[in-house]
Amino acid sequence: MRISECRAVLTGASGGIGLPLAEQLCAAGAKVLAVSRRQDDLAELLRRYPQQLRWQSADLRDSAGRHAIVEAARDMGGINLLINAAGVNRFALLEQIDEEQLDDLLELNINATLQLTRVLLPLLREQTHALVVNVGSTYGSIGYPGYATYCASKFALRGFSEALRRELADTSVDVLYVAPRATRTSMNSAAATALNLALKVGMDDPQDVARAVLAAVEKNLSELYLGWPEKLFVRLNGMLPGLVDRALRKQLPLIRRYSDANAKESNR
Repeated sequence: MRISECRAVLTGASGGIGLPLAEQLCAAGAKVLAVSRRQDDLAELLRRYPQQLRWQSADLRDSAGRHAIVEAARDMGGINLLINAAGVNRFALLEQIDEEQLDDLLELNINATLQLTRVLLPLLREQTHALVVNVGSTYGSIGYPGYATYCASKFALRGFSEALRRELADTSVDVLYVAPRATRTSMNSAAATALNLALKVGMDDPQDVARAVLAAVEKNLSELYLGWPEKLFVRLNGMLPGLVDRALRKQLPLIRRYSDANAKESNR
């Protein structure tokens, strides 16, 4: 799929890897419906690309918000690319997350994504070729302590992507699942960033992740895993989970220390 020929709906467009995705899509000539709750972070791009970029305010958790996106997509003349990049992350042990926070994470990371994809599929299927891109995580393949709820949502997103790809195999719509490793975005708390530094975990620049995602779109890939040695850990976890269990158990004291610090900071 040529980026210059894309008419895209992009969720989570005002931050994380969504903002550089919006910028790079527009720079390559695509037309983009940027979905977010806030417009401020998109203001400069809207000035630079007035003919290509349109902002749509929507709460993805709300049915009315999702249907507003469908109507805006119709007004664009239809879409051939959906990038589900919206999501939240919480670094905390399961018992440190309250009921409202847990529900909110699952509602946005799983339910909102599935529901938006469902209501946009009829528009996507009208195209000669269309693509759904679901932005997951390495933690969609490796259960990591301190991220149990986030892992649950990304494991679900990976399963959804695989099943939807097979469900649409005889249609014009393809599905790409993207699994970035740790990325330098505001989604990470200070404690999560400190833990990554303490463990010497590699962190990617969101601009680089966005470039890799769009390269995968152009190549029509079905999966994209980013980062080394994270790719190796994903394979090891699938073949030798006990080995990964033992490795991560050694990290538990450090993970607990930083998650406790994160909980104290959040409760101030």
